[in-house]
Amino acid sequence: MDRNQLAGFLRTRREALQPEDVGLPRGQRRRTGGLRREEVAALCGMSTDYYSRIEQQRGPRPSEPMLAAIARGLHLHLSLDERDHLFRLAGHPAPGRDLRAHHVDTGLMHVLDRLQDTPAQVVTSLGETLLQTPPAVALLGDETAYTGLERSMIYRWFTRPETRLIYPDEDHALHSRAFTADLRSLVARKGPESRGAAMSRTLLDVSREFAELWSEHEITGSRGHHKRIRNAELGLLDVYCQMLLDLDQEQALLIFTATPGSESHDKLQLLSVIGAQNLPSAP
Repeated sequence: MDRNQLAGFLRTRREALQPEDVGLPRGQRRRTGGLRREEVAALCGMSTDYYSRIEQQRGPRPSEPMLAAIARGLHLHLSLDERDHLFRLAGHPAPGRDLRAHHVDTGLMHVLDRLQDTPAQVVTSLGETLLQTPPAVALLGDETAYTGLERSMIYRWFTRPETRLIYPDEDHALHSRAFTADLRSLVARKGPESRGAAMSRTLLDVSREFAELWSEHEITGSRGHHKRIRNAELGLLDVYCQMLLDLDQEQALLIFTATPGSESHDKLQLLSVIGAQNLPSAP
C-alpha cells in the first residue's frame, strides 16, 4: 500500500469536484474550491473520520468494499483506469471490468447527480442496480446490497418471495412475464455463454414459474411505463417509470415520476425527506 500516493490521488480528485457536480448546494461560506472531506465521506457512505484518515496517511488499509464506495463517491473524475489505479495504490488487485457492466457510465452519472431529490437508479440489462438516489432507496429499498446472482432483480423475483411485497398481488403475473421476456431477449443478444444465459439455466432448475413462462417463448412482455408500488411509509403509489438507455453500456437510468397534483405526486415529494433520514450509516 502506497499511503502517500493514495492520499495525494484522493485529495486531487476531491478538489477537482465541485458541489454542483454531485448535486450539493455550494453555500455562501465556502472559501475554497472542490468538495470538503465530510462531503466526500457522505457521498461514499462512510464517516468523515474514516475518510480523513486515508487522506492523512493514517489508519488501516481500506478494504475492497470501502475502495469501491470511494470510487463511486468520486465518480465524475474516476474512469475505469483511475478506479483500477485507486485499488492498486491501496495494495489490492484491480477489480475485473466485466465488459464495463458494473461501471456506471459517466453520462448517466451526470444526470443522476441532478436527480438527488427524485427516485432514480441506474440498472444493467440484467436487472442489477448499480446506484440509487436516496429517494429511490426510500421507495424501493436498497437494491445495491446484494451479491452474486441475487444482484439481479430478475433472479430475486423468482427466488425470493419478499422481493414481490412492494407490488400488489394482482400485478405479480404481469411482472413475471415482463422479467422472463426481458431475460430471453438478453440471452438472444448475448448468446449461450453469457451471464444472462447462465442465469436462465439456474432459474429453470429452481423456479417452476419461470420454467413455465420460459417455455412460452414470449419476447415482448406485457408491460408499460405505469407501475403500482407499495411503500411501507407511504402506502400505494401510482408512478411512471421513465427509462434513459445507454446502449453501449447496456445500462439504463430509471426515473420514477407521478402525475402533478395527484396523491402519488405528493407522496413522491416526501420520499426526499425519508431518503435523507435513511442515508447509509458510517462503518
